[in-house]
Amino acid sequence: MLQFPLISRCGKIATIFEDCESSTDMTLTVPLEEFPGGAETFSIVVKFCYGGRVDFTPKNIVILYCAAGYLSMTDDYGEDNLLSKSESYFHKHILKDWKDCILALQSCELVIPRADKLQIISRCINALSVMICTDPSLFGWPMMMYGSLQSPGGSILWNGINTGAKIHSNESNWWFEDVSYLCVELFERLIQTMEAKGISLENLARSIMYYCKKYLPGLGRWQGGQSGLSRTVASFSMTPANVNQDALLRSVIKLLPEKKGKSFCRFLLGLLRVALILGVNNTCQDSLERRIGIQLDLATLDGLLIPNYSDSDTLYNTDCVERMIRHFVSSEPSAASISPLSADLDTSPSSGRFKRVAKLIDNYVAEVASDVNLKPGKLRALAEALPESLRSLHDGLYRALDIYIKAHPWLSDKEREQLCNIIDFQKLSIDACAHASQNERLPLRIVLQVLFFEQMQLRTALAGCLNVLDAESAPTASLAIPNEAAGQRAHRDGWVTVVRENQVLKVDMERMRSRVGELEEEFSKIKEEMKKATKSNSYISSPRLVPRGTGCKLLPQASDAQQDVVGSGTPTPRASVEQARPSIKNPRHRKSFSQF
Repeated sequence: MLQFPLISRCGKIATIFEDCESSTDMTLTVPLEEFPGGAETFSIVVKFCYGGRVDFTPKNIVILYCAAGYLSMTDDYGEDNLLSKSESYFHKHILKDWKDCILALQSCELVIPRADKLQIISRCINALSVMICTDPSLFGWPMMMYGSLQSPGGSILWNGINTGAKIHSNESNWWFEDVSYLCVELFERLIQTMEAKGISLENLARSIMYYCKKYLPGLGRWQGGQSGLSRTVASFSMTPANVNQDALLRSVIKLLPEKKGKSFCRFLLGLLRVALILGVNNTCQDSLERRIGIQLDLATLDGLLIPNYSDSDTLYNTDCVERMIRHFVSSEPSAASISPLSADLDTSPSSGRFKRVAKLIDNYVAEVASDVNLKPGKLRALAEALPESLRSLHDGLYRALDIYIKAHPWLSDKEREQLCNIIDFQKLSIDACAHASQNERLPLRIVLQVLFFEQMQLRTALAGCLNVLDAESAPTASLAIPNEAAGQRAHRDGWVTVVRENQVLKVDMERMRSRVGELEEEFSKIKEEMKKATKSNSYISSPRLVPRGTGCKLLPQASDAQQDVVGSGTPTPRASVEQARPSIKNPRHRKSFSQF
């Protein structure tokens, strides 16, 4: 057997030869199924068995190591056999140098099962994890640092000569570029090992984001491009991995830590777009929507405007956003406990988050409202996904509704009224009420409600001014201090301030009284028109115009309109409604409502 070096060096071939030695067949065929490396690697093994010189490199060491293990080329079949030589080179050179270790790990992609059996992958990953956790200047020389060579002392090298200049960089992302050349499976195992060793979640998340931007086309555009890291010494010798995008998305969902931040939220929204384009399974999509939902207050409007990649006629995917809103509400236990009629929203610890989300959703609804294919039910579901109690002001919701009605002129009065029911007119500002009272696109019943609540706001403001005047005119003897001179001076200064404030308040009161009088006069004209319409049978069956100044267009029946004036607002008696005589003749209410 010694005259056949291949048989004497390879235990697997020797065993097969011994089993077939009793055969009379002169030709022996040895099948080598799943031989790592193919014919090129086998020729190197044959060369070694016949005494030829074999040069080990970081790129071929793993394949030769696996081939030697497959053929059982142990020292039992010859001193300094291929397996022991490969093991020695692997320990002395690969595991102690960052560049060589990265190159060796990348070459494991083609022989992952056999490399796992020999524990090559686990040892490479452990070595890389230790180097990442360690000071880069201690790795040995040469060392990569954004394309610049660095000596063990930390000085910059030029053509191998120590320049004495120090690198002033504490960046912890120097390894992102090199590990991005690994395939998805090896990258995932490296991240999991580093997480187990205690590397910060912030660094791990950033490395995952960098990896995804490299292999998911379009993601860099939504993220503002690549992070701008230069290629390192190791990456100059490597080729990008062949990455399956579906597998990458599934892996990233498992790897990403539970982290919050504006850039991280934007990255998740970009991943969701890619997932919708690729049509990945619902589990990945649901996980991304949940992660975005719990930090919805950090999202931006352009990030939420996700195009509809399905067969739907709508421009944007509103279903995704609706589910994100529900995830946000469910993640905030205090959101359900806030009463719509209380002031808990301003005092809640999460009030800032609630206000940001409410503003964001109102802007989103206003943006998608111009889509002519968006159904009223979709718009209503989107607006009601956020509880009414989380909106301190309904101006944004009214603006979105006005845009939708303007873009859908074919809506019936019933559909318009149903949409308008999502707005709490008591939460509209003075300017919004003024705009709504003159909005010809709103149904008559809604306009009357707006006029009623506008008058209620004016009455409340007037009563508040009167209370302030009564309080400031009361005696101030209790405010005296022991020092008589100081007390007289403070008393004199206080009265000067009170007099000035009273003058301003008197002017405001006169304006309010004039406004209330005009409202009462205009409301009486409306009542007279309604009485005339009741007496005339012809006006009952045909529409008629009401005064243009009220902002109303048509009134179907006078009797119904009188009931709506009372029933559409609050359950106050009819007499109190008749006393509220709104008018919009005041030029102050003819100014344009800029935010609508």
